[in-house]
Amino acid sequence: MPEQQAVRLMIKARWIIPIVPAGRVYEDCAIIVNGQNILAILPIAEAEKSYRAEQTVTLERHILMPGLINAHGQTALTLLRGLACHKSQQGWLNDAFKPATAAFVETDFIRDSSELALAEMIKSGTSCFADRSFYPAQTAQAARRAHLRAQIAFPIQELTSSWADNADDCINKGLALHDEYRGDDLIRIAFAPDVSGFSADDTLKRIAVLTQELEASVQFSLHESAEAVASSTAQQGKRPIERLHELGLLSPLSQCVHMTEADHSDIALLASSGSHVIHCPESDLTLARGFAPVAELAKAGVNVALGTDAAADNNDLSMLGELHTAALLTPAVASDPEALSAHQALAMATLNGAKALGIDDITGSLEPGKAADIVAFELQPLQALAGQDMAAQLVYNNRAIAASHLWVAGKALMLSGHLQTLNQWDIAAKAQQWTANISQHQP
Repeated sequence: MPEQQAVRLMIKARWIIPIVPAGRVYEDCAIIVNGQNILAILPIAEAEKSYRAEQTVTLERHILMPGLINAHGQTALTLLRGLACHKSQQGWLNDAFKPATAAFVETDFIRDSSELALAEMIKSGTSCFADRSFYPAQTAQAARRAHLRAQIAFPIQELTSSWADNADDCINKGLALHDEYRGDDLIRIAFAPDVSGFSADDTLKRIAVLTQELEASVQFSLHESAEAVASSTAQQGKRPIERLHELGLLSPLSQCVHMTEADHSDIALLASSGSHVIHCPESDLTLARGFAPVAELAKAGVNVALGTDAAADNNDLSMLGELHTAALLTPAVASDPEALSAHQALAMATLNGAKALGIDDITGSLEPGKAADIVAFELQPLQALAGQDMAAQLVYNNRAIAASHLWVAGKALMLSGHLQTLNQWDIAAKAQQWTANISQHQP
């Protein structure tokens, strides 16, 4: 009998949805993890015969899949959840966002808000997130402590902010942060310019050059509402996406968030430039921004990923909820019930997100050689009875499912629902204190 190979971890599960190959569901298989990466995926009997694991986790009524990837959010605003609900975007900005950030947003607030967001994301099965932060260094440190994979984008705007004096100061501070995390295996630093009509052409041209030189991603909100497009067009004399194209800011490094106002010419520019779209359906619905034409974008060859946006306007950071909403909304917008299958929705929340962030060679699917970024969803026994399609269970019956385990690069971040890298009780106590402080300042 051949000698068993010693490995660090064996995860045995009832079902595995690997994302690659597409549309497949493995039954009664095991994932073998050695170091940070997946070594093999094979039937349980064969795994037990071939490998001797230091730790074995048996999950008899669980679905294993790649950790979810939240391709756009603002963790710094999590403590502002619920402020000025059901207002227009401008009303939300004026009545909630601006007063609250002016009063509270500083380093301690960012740290505690970010940790609350990270805990919520881990508990809902997210292994990687992209963030636009007011104080990116604090958010990056929080992500590193939690051992979450992250893209931290630093803000760039012309006016003085709490972080920097002007656009040049923003860029210089961001470049220093990029150098600090150069080569980090979990954290990547990206650019997050304001691309509204108020941003200077020279600033955007400089960012276009720097992102190409550094091979760094750039994320920005684009065509997020009819009002935003009309305002920018009036100032610049052209649609926002045309302006960015002329300035060299559309490329495979570009992550265009929202794109609810996209006509045929816009979609053609996205496709020809290789830019990615980050779809945030629940945030767009909450603020009545409109509907991204996801089916049309995908048909044109544009990679579409998913993001929650900020909990301050979306009210939660659940990627399961986001993909459920996307899976229902996309066919309705396209007037085509076949516009988005359950497996395609799961890919939007995993592999497509990894492609948008430029890390699909590392994560986004369960394949030998890729990082062991793995989430386990436990099916509740009553609600999940008689399920024939496990991908559909995850997408459409997600109230019967809860994330129970999460590993990132082979390290456990959650086991049986218990956080391993964050102190849930400490985070909750700080959040309650901040909530009380914010409430005292509300009119």
